[in-house]
Amino acid sequence: MQEQDKAMFMDEMSGVTPMKNNLTNVSVNSISPTDSQLLRRKELEASESLLRLTLDVNQIKALEPEQIIGFKRDGVQSAVFDRLSCGGYKIANEVDIHPLKLALAREVLFQSIEQAIELGQRSILVIHGKGARSKPIAALMKSFTVAWLTQIDSVLAFHSAKPHHGGTGALYVMLTKSAQKRIETQEVNHKGANAR
Repeated sequence: MQEQDKAMFMDEMSGVTPMKNNLTNVSVNSISPTDSQLLRRKELEASESLLRLTLDVNQIKALEPEQIIGFKRDGVQSAVFDRLSCGGYKIANEVDIHPLKLALAREVLFQSIEQAIELGQRSILVIHGKGARSKPIAALMKSFTVAWLTQIDSVLAFHSAKPHHGGTGALYVMLTKSAQKRIETQEVNHKGANAR
């Protein structure tokens, strides 16, 4: 019976020419997101990162108004950190959050850091004030600022400023390189390796 079906099928198909394969193979991985999709994704990631920065006073370490602060991530060289703590890097931008309410200060700080990185700025000054009379704890904005900065991955290090930049009411903040700057550095280092 199968032979008969096959013969009948072949008989019906006689004179039919096969179609040319004009279908383009499209891989799902090869489809690139549009600029607006990339922007939306970046905005969502930023808002999620922003919301992870606490506004709960019970989740932060209370600091003293005159306390000198220093922080560096693993991988930051001691000489680089020492230079930062002495104010040895050119300040590309100043961010003054000390007169703001906490929620707005958090947003301004986060957005300022994002913008600085996009502009290729590596060192900024964050003015949080000392807050000797702030409530419910002294140094409220300072304490929150330190907590936030330690939670932002693009912050490599920070240290209390020198007196002429605000002293213990401000921080020198060192940021990671932008993706573009990393590429440029890799290209320069790669060209330098070929020159040897």
